[in-house]
Amino acid sequence: MAANGIVSVGECMLELSGNGGSGWSMGFAGDTFNTLWALRALSDEHRPANYVSAFGDDPFSRDQIAFFKANGIGIGESPIISGARPGLYAITLTGAERSFTYWRSDSAARRLTSQPDRLAKSLLGQALVYFSGITLAILEPAARTVLIDAVKAARQAGSLVAFDANYRPRLWESAAIARAAIDEAQSVADIALPTFPDEQSLYGDGSPEATAGRLADAGVREIVVKNGELPACVCHDGRLEMVPATDVEAPVDTTGAGDSFNGSYLAARLAELPPLEATRKAHAVAAAVVQVRGALAPFETLRAAFSG
Repeated sequence: MAANGIVSVGECMLELSGNGGSGWSMGFAGDTFNTLWALRALSDEHRPANYVSAFGDDPFSRDQIAFFKANGIGIGESPIISGARPGLYAITLTGAERSFTYWRSDSAARRLTSQPDRLAKSLLGQALVYFSGITLAILEPAARTVLIDAVKAARQAGSLVAFDANYRPRLWESAAIARAAIDEAQSVADIALPTFPDEQSLYGDGSPEATAGRLADAGVREIVVKNGELPACVCHDGRLEMVPATDVEAPVDTTGAGDSFNGSYLAARLAELPPLEATRKAHAVAAAVVQVRGALAPFETLRAAFSG
């Protein structure tokens, strides 16, 4: 493995969450940032953590970067783009299930590959590089190639690469384009962390075991297929094993549960825990997260679940 740092690449947006009435609260979230949040909380405090994207120079972007810094997260060599601004989304809940409304078509993060040398510098020499299908979906095709090339170079230099396909149909021109881009990303990944309903929708997989088998056949050596409250399918060392989820009787908000699972799993693997134990810890953290409103559970909540 290369150095000590962890890097997550993607888009962190402004998050508006409702309380069931007319009031809204604002935070910062996004799939790859939510994963890094859990990684930061559950990793050694001396392990550097950076969120690599592109940012604007408006007050909201400045507040976002300040929030990162206050929680031990830097931005590496990410560009600050004059006149740009972050994307925005609002969460509405029906019970514990959430739906999203987005305003992100001109977000700064769509230009995260605009300075390829700085992107490459952010990724090289890291212990772990993490990105997702949403990271790919917000980029133009040429920019996706720049990102994959930078990830590939980091991997060749010794970084561990993890990827979650996180398929969101509305972000893609077509399923065929999504499959091609995601397949290319998975070809440079050491660890895949897909969610079964997403894979079933995009690839027609009949079961989590089928998803794991397909990815293993494609050359991914470590795979954890998440499936909500059902067992996760873990594929490692040529074996498929199912790890039951942690039961939650009354979930409050499922936002960020899968992302926190990913961050917890990767933190455990960086700590050299075996895949099955890492999966059990990730289930415990995800169960804690669904009992907290919003995408980012407090660090102490994550740590208590991880160590319990």
